[in-house]
Amino acid sequence: MRLSLIVLLLISWQTGHAQATPPAQNADPQLLFQQGEAALKSGNLDESEREFRRVLAINPQVAGAYANLGVISMRRKQWPPALEMLRKAENLAPEIAGIRLNIGLVYYRQNEFREAIPPFESVVHDAPNSFQARYLLGLCYFFVERYGDAATTLEPLWSQASSQLNYLYVLGIAANKAGRADLEQRALTRLVEIGQNSPEFHLLMGKAHLNREEYDEAIAELELAAKGDSSLPFVHFDLGMAYLKKQNLERAKAEFLKDISIEPDVAYNYDQLGEVYYLQQQDQEAEKAFRKALRLDPQLASSHFQLARVYQRQNKYSEALIEAEAALKLDPDSPGIHYLKGQVLQRLGRTQEAKAEMQTFTQMSNAAREKRHQELEAGPIPNPELTQEPQ
Repeated sequence: MRLSLIVLLLISWQTGHAQATPPAQNADPQLLFQQGEAALKSGNLDESEREFRRVLAINPQVAGAYANLGVISMRRKQWPPALEMLRKAENLAPEIAGIRLNIGLVYYRQNEFREAIPPFESVVHDAPNSFQARYLLGLCYFFVERYGDAATTLEPLWSQASSQLNYLYVLGIAANKAGRADLEQRALTRLVEIGQNSPEFHLLMGKAHLNREEYDEAIAELELAAKGDSSLPFVHFDLGMAYLKKQNLERAKAEFLKDISIEPDVAYNYDQLGEVYYLQQQDQEAEKAFRKALRLDPQLASSHFQLARVYQRQNKYSEALIEAEAALKLDPDSPGIHYLKGQVLQRLGRTQEAKAEMQTFTQMSNAAREKRHQELEAGPIPNPELTQEPQ
């Protein structure tokens, strides 16, 4: 869905033109807007921003100008100002679904899938035939483990998306988790039919084995994918995960570094590379890797958690507590983080707080055991290769 900026301009201008005060140079705000839009299309973000701000200086009620300033910040990956501008646009033009779509995208691109769900839901409600909004909503449901909702949301896209391997993979897994065997079989049959022997197919099959903890089978499939296309994004990341699970740390490190050379801005690569360094007791390198991951994705709870472990091992308990608390804000339901925080609090002499954290850990662990989340640092295997947005 593409936001119609000219329509937004006309809507906003009709509501605010009577109060507008032209600047001394008698600039034409509609011309300024068109110039800003042209600059945005050509990728000249500085010029585009300047023109849209000139529009707002004349009339601060132009929703389209705020919306475009939000898009400019999105392209710069400046998420807080993007959200601020888009919220202003939404307040002025709540009926424009494209603004809410971009709000959802701001959250989605930060891997804040729960926060992305409400704006995407509102777009799908207003525009049920929006492919992009429905696809992204289905992925968000999938990533937060609302598998029934994911399957229900994604199934109507079959006629448009059943030639896409990622779509079929996600739909098949969601259907399986939701107990919809017929839809699972339909999706997986189609996946095999169109995937055949492609590197992308072997990547997804390897990922499926990885999720089932079948590491040798995962490596076999992923090696086939890498042989077919050594620069395929995420194939080396998943190979690194498989070798890490088998405690082959040197091979895991090599694979993560290969994926970094292909996808240098994927936070998960640095997060997992940091874990390798931590296990090799190379704390300085581990800290660098986790800090890099957090620069790329400040919402990555696992990097805060792992940093806390590094500082704990170095007896830097105050620093460890800061990181543990940051991790808990992002993932309050993690038994492992509560356990680590309890250990750190005990070292700091805060006995009662430590006891409370250990009690929370015990309660969560007992509940989580039924879901096979027994490990202290348990959590789902990251799925960065599945987050790609539909074209």
